[in-house]
Amino acid sequence: MTAITLEPSTAPADAAIRLSVAELKRRAASLLPELRQGAEERERQRQRILPHEPIRRIGAERLLTWRVPQSQGGSGASVRDVIQFVIDVASVDSNVAQALRPSFLFLEGLLASDDEAARQRWLPHYLNGELFGNAGWEVGGANGAISASLVREGDHYRANGSKYYSTGALYSDWVSAVAIDESDREVRFMLPRDREGLELVDDFDAMGQRLTASGTTNLNHVRVDEEDIVPHHLFAGGRTQRSIVTPYAQLFLAAVEAGIARNALDDAVAFARDHARPIKHSSASRSVDDPYVEFSVGEISARAFAAEAVVLRAADSIDAAWASGLEPASITQAAIDVAQAQYVAAEAALKAAELLFDVGGASTTARKHNLDRHWRNARTVANHNPRHWKAAVVGAYRLKGTQPPLSGLF
Repeated sequence: MTAITLEPSTAPADAAIRLSVAELKRRAASLLPELRQGAEERERQRQRILPHEPIRRIGAERLLTWRVPQSQGGSGASVRDVIQFVIDVASVDSNVAQALRPSFLFLEGLLASDDEAARQRWLPHYLNGELFGNAGWEVGGANGAISASLVREGDHYRANGSKYYSTGALYSDWVSAVAIDESDREVRFMLPRDREGLELVDDFDAMGQRLTASGTTNLNHVRVDEEDIVPHHLFAGGRTQRSIVTPYAQLFLAAVEAGIARNALDDAVAFARDHARPIKHSSASRSVDDPYVEFSVGEISARAFAAEAVVLRAADSIDAAWASGLEPASITQAAIDVAQAQYVAAEAALKAAELLFDVGGASTTARKHNLDRHWRNARTVANHNPRHWKAAVVGAYRLKGTQPPLSGLF
């Protein structure tokens, strides 16, 4: 286990300048080739090479600010714009895309809240290129159970406990966590990563998405001030009222799946062109002329196309909910559409990653090509929330009008 230290972000030179959606798209397009460079090699290495610099570049280019309102120095971009960016990033490095999820979710929570003081405090950090990580989930107890404690000590608190699945925390400037206070209430707080007693450990051992570095966060008698406490409504996962942030959080995962499917397509095309040779009894002299290779690549392409299409369609539903003033029925519709998009995108990514091995023979399985990373990554993302539940919930809604559960996963 390795504890990680990282220098805090420095503000971008243009932090005071409001960037347009067109400028953010230009910056994203320019940055994608850099994100792609080294991504495959990082995933091939058994010893983790964490993409600190690529993720820092995203913050420095202010590519976390899409949704910051124009009135507060941002571009006021749509959810569709953000989700397209996530797909594009995931198509070159799905680890980087998923590591950004807590940053985007916290921002969406700020937008969905009427807490103007919270927006005034936190939005400038986004404009300064800072990143946010999450350290909420624990292992060893019931799903969702929290054992971390928060105890008052004079004019502040002390937090103790251990968290796992700390997505993005190793790359962040701020880490959110949750603990139980002395009144048995859940309390969320946001800490600077250099706070004494906050220990981030690089020990994530999943078979895929290894470089999201979603490992352990230890709270070792960490000081928590009143100003560090963040209202629950700024996070996805409400259990009493449906929040638009929850389908957004789930759609983010589907966007990562869509990006993985496109990445598998790119590798399928490259392998068929540059590495594969026709099977002995093929009538083709080049693999690209083999009708079964053409069929395989065509099917991968169709599945990647479908995944991206349904994810963007669900993003439109979330935008429609915002346009309605977050009317409850529109949020429910967004939740249903996102559940369908998740089901299709996960299926598409998993199948595309499998079909990739049909574009060549035994050489496709060579470790040097690392083509299995797509399936491992897609499978790991899909396991966040079992896709069969998504289909069943949609079915119950269609058949009986049953509302999606308030579990934080729909």
